[in-house]
Amino acid sequence: MTPNAASSSGPSRRSFLTSTAVATAAVAVGTPLLAACGGGGQEGRKEGTTSGKEAAKILPAYVASSVVTPDIPAKSGSAAGFTRAIPTAELKTSVPKTLGSGGKLTVMSPFWGTPPKGDNPYYTAMNKAVGVDVTWQNQDGVTYDQKLGAVLASSEVPDVMVVPGWNLMGRIPSAINAKFADLGPYLSGDKVKDYPNLAAVPTEAWQRGIFGGQLRGIPMPAPYVTDIAPLYRKDLFAKKGYTVPGSPDEFLAWAKEATDAKSKLWACDDMKWTAFNIFGVLSGGDKALWWNLEGGKLVNRIETEQFLEALEWTRKLYAAGVVHPDAVQGKAGGDAGNRFTAGEVLVYNQNISDWWGKTAEQRTQNADFEMEAFDYFGPDGGDPTLWAVQPANIFTFVSKKASEQQIKDFLALCNFCAAPYGTKEFMLTAYGVEGTDYTFEKGLPVKTQQGVNEVNGAYDYTGNPAPYIAYPDLPEVTKGMVEWQQRMGAFTKKSSFFGLTVTEPARWSNLADDFEQLEDDVVRGRKKISDVQQAVSDWRSRGGDGLRDWYRKLLDDNGSAD
Repeated sequence: MTPNAASSSGPSRRSFLTSTAVATAAVAVGTPLLAACGGGGQEGRKEGTTSGKEAAKILPAYVASSVVTPDIPAKSGSAAGFTRAIPTAELKTSVPKTLGSGGKLTVMSPFWGTPPKGDNPYYTAMNKAVGVDVTWQNQDGVTYDQKLGAVLASSEVPDVMVVPGWNLMGRIPSAINAKFADLGPYLSGDKVKDYPNLAAVPTEAWQRGIFGGQLRGIPMPAPYVTDIAPLYRKDLFAKKGYTVPGSPDEFLAWAKEATDAKSKLWACDDMKWTAFNIFGVLSGGDKALWWNLEGGKLVNRIETEQFLEALEWTRKLYAAGVVHPDAVQGKAGGDAGNRFTAGEVLVYNQNISDWWGKTAEQRTQNADFEMEAFDYFGPDGGDPTLWAVQPANIFTFVSKKASEQQIKDFLALCNFCAAPYGTKEFMLTAYGVEGTDYTFEKGLPVKTQQGVNEVNGAYDYTGNPAPYIAYPDLPEVTKGMVEWQQRMGAFTKKSSFFGLTVTEPARWSNLADDFEQLEDDVVRGRKKISDVQQAVSDWRSRGGDGLRDWYRKLLDDNGSAD
């Protein structure tokens, strides 16, 4: 059963960590978020973005929530932290009256696992509380991009659709502009105050909800501090007398000392993501973040010395034999965490949410299990240069064919689901019906088997509060995660297209698709750094320089979002 745990670090702020499949989908093997979408202010425009004065006319006013005070306030781009469970008697109310009209909405959403029956107690209770009769069309999350494409190409689009950022590719961005409603008339400026929980969503997340020049998407807010952390076995470090390395050279020297292949112990798993952060490589999230204005010139991450240096350092780890052999064979992603908990590797990198996920999992078997994230260092062992990730990457839309009342019901649903931690609305959305979906054990809400099966992967997507981390079952992990984000946030910069949702011209949108495979080939010794340099040269001649000019004009015409 899953104890009280909630975080906005991944696809679902509430159930992300209860599903390994969801976690894998979010960060699987470094899969970048492909062509994001936006527009320049004209209905149906397929390319560009909206920022500056034009965006200011569209964005909702920001009114911070005062319903609940976090134990650890957000700082430097971090999430806020809640370290204790709130007893039922102390829960606040953030939606004092039912806003829904009793109308019907059909919602299509990705789901990992077996979807519950539509008339289950959780769905029934949510529909009654919101005042909207929601019917869920849960689709297989693994093939969701295919389903999205097929549905958006048809004439029959559900009332509401969830679109993860990693599915924004091909013709899906232009279909979003054509088939989903403008929410500006209901949310722009002070209008959002009719929905107080949505008014508390940070402006930078709303900026990401501008598609085709209009505010179309309800965003899932996320911290802008990098979500990839170098995680290490603190318990085994202490047992062996190791100290955390403080530079790339120290890490390599330590890794050689720590690796004992005969005993099936390796220092680390694949560390490419960590290397990118150590060497200050521009964010590897959506491709707009690959660009940054440096010294008056717009530069792509693949053109930088930092990019090559990160690959070379990672290559040295593989060449030294300190990387687990399964990673050498390319078996990364979720298996890396299993190798870590099995004690076969001492360090791996993954979404920081694994800090809680693995700790909660292992503490039931090994009370001494302890892991942490170590702080990033720079190439010379000094302060790192980190780059912000996008502040929202999952969006929910309502059909252009929806009536005005359906749109208001949709917003009522989103406002209810965006209730902050510590409220009655949050507990219903996150845990379901008390006594049926969860019970209290030692002061912590714990899901029953029915709750695990049913309270998962639905209302998670239709509205979320400002980023937060809440693991009261492991308060020290909550504190550690938030404080790590705060320390790393102090060294985090925002690149030129941070916070913007950009649609690249179709003729150039797939230019860099082969680079991830090339990166993996280089670090594993199958290709050379010179092959990367040649690939960059080819990229420029095949359209990279043209794409640079396009992005530069976009920046000149619209400005940045920050």
